[in-house]
Amino acid sequence: MILAAPPASVSRVAYLGTPEVAVPPLRALAEAGFEIPLVVTGVDKRRGRGRDLSPTPVKAAATDLGLPVAHELAALDDVDIDLGVVVAYGKIIPSDVLERVPLVNIHFSLLPRWRGAAPVERALLAGDRETGVCLMVVDEELDTGAVYRSQTVAIDERDTLQSLRERLVDVGAELLVTALRDGLGEPVPQTGEPTYAAKIDPRELEIDWTEPAAVIDRLVRLGGAWTIFRDRRLKVLDAEPVPHGPAPGRLDGLVVGTGQGGLSLTEVQPEGKAAMAGSAWLNGAQPGLDDLLGS
Repeated sequence: MILAAPPASVSRVAYLGTPEVAVPPLRALAEAGFEIPLVVTGVDKRRGRGRDLSPTPVKAAATDLGLPVAHELAALDDVDIDLGVVVAYGKIIPSDVLERVPLVNIHFSLLPRWRGAAPVERALLAGDRETGVCLMVVDEELDTGAVYRSQTVAIDERDTLQSLRERLVDVGAELLVTALRDGLGEPVPQTGEPTYAAKIDPRELEIDWTEPAAVIDRLVRLGGAWTIFRDRRLKVLDAEPVPHGPAPGRLDGLVVGTGQGGLSLTEVQPEGKAAMAGSAWLNGAQPGLDDLLGS
């Protein structure tokens, strides 16, 4: 298959994206003066208690910017564009579209490390010291396209998924606008051993207290980490690793023992209750000597 090639100069851009992470690059393109004849995004979905139909974050932003919106890729055939920009679109783009429409993608990792759906999550969980953003060719296979530009981003010691993702999105938006203004140039094929970033399985979010505190801390900073206390779920929303602790799952005040070191509970959320400080939970629960987290 021969991919459609972008022109040397780009002024008219179609945008393909769906979630909140794809909103800042769309706004950056609009603010930079690029003409956006079409935004393609996911369909409206029922959300909330009222189950009213709600637009995707990208559709809401496009409407706010006064941009035309479609939900099907076929709409690309009805507009005159130089390039399509893909950011977390969420669907496989068929080969016939790739042959007709030149497409670039913002991917939030330093390819070929962390190809796939959850690159930011996997970099954080793996304890990577750095990650980055790639502006790349959209190819038939997942995240295998050649790279136009990339930028490395350090992962701070206390980064959460949200803080790291926000920083990467800002870098990606700036990288995109700069590349389109200056010209994409020739992309460079990826080199090195690829790793794959599968979506986070909910089962991965259960804390195993036999793991080292540093590993559990990364899971907490990812968001959604939980354990069992007295047969009910206890979400761990924020915590701090400490050098020492009791046996894995045991409590010494706010410190939970792990396989190596301890984890001090800063903020938790008991099942059926609001989030609260770890100290408030401890005062209410009053765990005894026989209480064990994770069982």
